[in-house]
Amino acid sequence: MAPVTHRRHRTAVFSTSRIPAASPASVPAYADSGDHGRATVSLRYGRAVGVANQPGGIDVSQNQADQQTAEQRTGADASTVDVSVPHSARVWNYWLGGKDNFASDRAAGDQVRAIFPEIVEAARYSRAFLRQAVTYLAAEAGIRQFLDVGTGLPTADNTHQVAQRIAPQARVVYVDNDPMVLAHARVLLTSDPAGATQYLNADLHDPERVIREARATLDLSEPVGLMMLGVMGHVADPAQARDAVRALVSSLPSGSFLTMSDGTATSERVIESHRQYNESGAAPYHLREVADFTAFFDGLDLVEPGVVPLGRWRPENGSLMVVDGYCGVARKP
Repeated sequence: MAPVTHRRHRTAVFSTSRIPAASPASVPAYADSGDHGRATVSLRYGRAVGVANQPGGIDVSQNQADQQTAEQRTGADASTVDVSVPHSARVWNYWLGGKDNFASDRAAGDQVRAIFPEIVEAARYSRAFLRQAVTYLAAEAGIRQFLDVGTGLPTADNTHQVAQRIAPQARVVYVDNDPMVLAHARVLLTSDPAGATQYLNADLHDPERVIREARATLDLSEPVGLMMLGVMGHVADPAQARDAVRALVSSLPSGSFLTMSDGTATSERVIESHRQYNESGAAPYHLREVADFTAFFDGLDLVEPGVVPLGRWRPENGSLMVVDGYCGVARKP
């Protein structure tokens, strides 16, 4: 099943499919035409899920207790962390079985899970893609530097942990604009002594700043693995989203890789679930068509199997479960 047009094999290290710049690419027809119990995945969803103010939301006393717990865990200023409103990174952490979430986040997660019981498994598939992609980049492609934009809360098998198991000298820069995420990262994401980790308070809307500050840790004359997992749905304007990705990729040298995943409008069920979510969320999450997601890789060489649903990118256990979200890895020629 060919992932894109123009299949060719460039080297023995990886097999690629080149997508010409500024030309549409074909993608596999995995779109679901109906409700078959598939999980909906928009990865990190929006920046907040508005559940606390709805009937059945979280009471004030619980919010106050959680606020104190948040400050104790992270040392973050109370003015920068609002636990009364669910946060996408903490909801995601809850689905993954983490402990860095609060009552409002669990309520939001349970609300989604009541409609899509498979969301927990889908979250794990998206995490598995990170693990598989970083393993490929470090073990097969020889990448020793990573720029992870939109980090999210730490869980098991974070980018630097996977990379440094293979290459202890790997250097990783994490980028996020959420104070609680960064506070957790600084406490929990410790590097192998042979390598390095750094944390930037920056935003993908400002790619020039991301690159400028990443230079303190990364040698941008050498290839970099750019990780953008579940973040582009936070950029509503398609042109701005394309420009942000292109600006980051263009700042990296030949031999660098772009790794992306995101929620896609692959079924009516997914579209409806996000319509309902966006009506209640503080910050909407924008699904894209698969062809639009694939266009982020224009001009790059896709690593096989190309742009595919989460769960179909080199699955670890041979499973071919399809979830509603797409992913891909591509090399900058």
